[in-house]
Amino acid sequence: MSEDGAGVPSAVAAGSQDQGGTGRTLYLEIFRYNPADPDSEPQFRTYPLEETPGMTLFIALNLIREEQEPGLQFDFVCRAGICGSCGMLINGRPGLACRTLTASMEPRIRLAPLPVFELIGDLSVNTGKWMRGMSERLQTWVPATVDADIDSIEAPMEPELAEQIYELERCIECGCCIAGCGTAIMHERFAGAVGLNKVARFRLDPRDTRSDGNYYELIGDDDGIFGCMSLMGCQDVCPKSLPLQTQLAYLRRKMLRAGLIATG
Repeated sequence: MSEDGAGVPSAVAAGSQDQGGTGRTLYLEIFRYNPADPDSEPQFRTYPLEETPGMTLFIALNLIREEQEPGLQFDFVCRAGICGSCGMLINGRPGLACRTLTASMEPRIRLAPLPVFELIGDLSVNTGKWMRGMSERLQTWVPATVDADIDSIEAPMEPELAEQIYELERCIECGCCIAGCGTAIMHERFAGAVGLNKVARFRLDPRDTRSDGNYYELIGDDDGIFGCMSLMGCQDVCPKSLPLQTQLAYLRRKMLRAGLIATG
């Protein structure tokens, strides 16, 4: 694929449109770099693409990979904003490619990988490795205190409590909150909103017998809740609109109280 002097591939003539298009040509400036290739250099490359009705960035990236750049790396699974795989920086702001309509943006769009996470290549990052490490460190599961009886009837739960837990369970671990967090960018061990939200979720679960003192041992320091600077970038960029500000403020008060009790 050749490029003109402006860095725009000449394979697609500017201004060419098919019937049924929106009349706009998009120019996607995409970060390209393969850390596994010693000859690869970090750079932005521009790809023109005719916009179609209802086009999302996910659709645009697939068309570019199919028609112009087969080696382009980016992640996707569900295309419905559920898996969280397609998180990336969209004009500098963390978001999901599959939930971002190109019609809502200017014709020139810049895409880059999410910061903080290990780069796999181009727009693809290893959020799974980061999430697993965070989950193991914060012990985000219900501890087994008795042997499970698979024949027993499930314990009932008040609908209001179940709704509160479900609200926090809506997190899709896309990594947008981490990429939008000033503390996470500066401090690699910070649990971030995604980790603290998980703690808030299990703290509500009646099957979890841990006390606030136990949770304080996990998140009662600068790696946890007291590392949060309350800038609330996490809530601003969360694609599921989770109430992170409320949860973090509540968790901070509870952990402060637990810390005071622990220190006498």
